[in-house]
Amino acid sequence: MPGSRNNSLKNPKMYEELRDDGASKEKAARISNAAAKRGKSAVGRKGGESGSYDDWSVADLRRRSKELGISGYSGKTKSQLVDLLRNQ
Repeated sequence: MPGSRNNSLKNPKMYEELRDDGASKEKAARISNAAAKRGKSAVGRKGGESGSYDDWSVADLRRRSKELGISGYSGKTKSQLVDLLRNQ
């Protein structure tokens, strides 16, 4: 299929399960491919602790939104930006 990225998925079943659970396409592909390559338990152990978006400044939240290619972030409040980033 032209334009389809599913051809490169290493674990399509896990990808679909993650999508059904609400993960973005990018996140589901990243996790399912990593699990297929290194094993589910290795991927689960790798996860680290990142800082909470609640502790970030509005400027940092906007910068992160821009890095991720999210549009429409400039007029949002801090809590709206946090929600946007957590659910992207």
